Amino acid sequence: MRYDEAIFKIPVESENYKTNSDFICKSIKQIIDQRIKEKTNRIIINTNLKMGLPLENINKIAGPMVEAWCGEVFSDIKDDLNNFYNLINVEVQQRLGVADIILQFKINENFCSGNVDVKATSEDIPNSGKGPNITSYSRIRTEYVKDPDFLFIILSVKHKVYSQRNDATMLIDGIMEITDAQAYDLKFISDYDINYNPALGTGQIQIKDIHYVSYQHHTTWEFCQLLDKKYLRSSKRTEEDWYREARMHGWIKN
Repeated sequence: MRYDEAIFKIPVESENYKTNSDFICKSIKQIIDQRIKEKTNRIIINTNLKMGLPLENINKIAGPMVEAWCGEVFSDIKDDLNNFYNLINVEVQQRLGVADIILQFKINENFCSGNVDVKATSEDIPNSGKGPNITSYSRIRTEYVKDPDFLFIILSVKHKVYSQRNDATMLIDGIMEITDAQAYDLKFISDYDINYNPALGTGQIQIKDIHYVSYQHHTTWEFCQLLDKKYLRSSKRTEEDWYREARMHGWIKN
């Protein structure tokens, strides 16, 4: 079957989707920025290495460390029942889940969840994390069909690492300091900035340069079509491949 012959299940988001998206992205950034302002933005890594951490390879462990730090920061906010951000629930997800952290906010009288994917980038290493894999093409395409209001947030966290002598142990502590954060709704990232990498399963959706992202408004259906276009333009994918995925995941009626 040709792509233009398919009878699609067309997802239609709520009228307040963009309002909710803007609120959650803004709140996430404000929460991280506040920790930076208060100087409670450091991860201290104690080791028995007299020379300290191997800084040239620190990016290999930075992702899980930053992700865990973010989970704790959001949980601290949630534990304050009268917190300014109306953050009411935090769920840290298992590895290989669709997101790293799910945040639930109360917005006016409604509840809205943001699925957060944490991406760590180093200030000390040129091009660190520049073009990260975000999520599987088929997985995210399916989520938007199942829930037209599915809110997938990319949280880009910058950090720098340095060593400091611990006077109590006389060893060197590694300090991972969070320096900046940006939160993007994947659905509103511009056509140009979205890339498709056919490697790994059905392929990975990527951001070309996570440090310089442009916004472009898409409806859920427009974004699904954009994902399909990126998939079909790959030299390693055919319309037959797409049709198999569409039938398997319930994107079409025929």
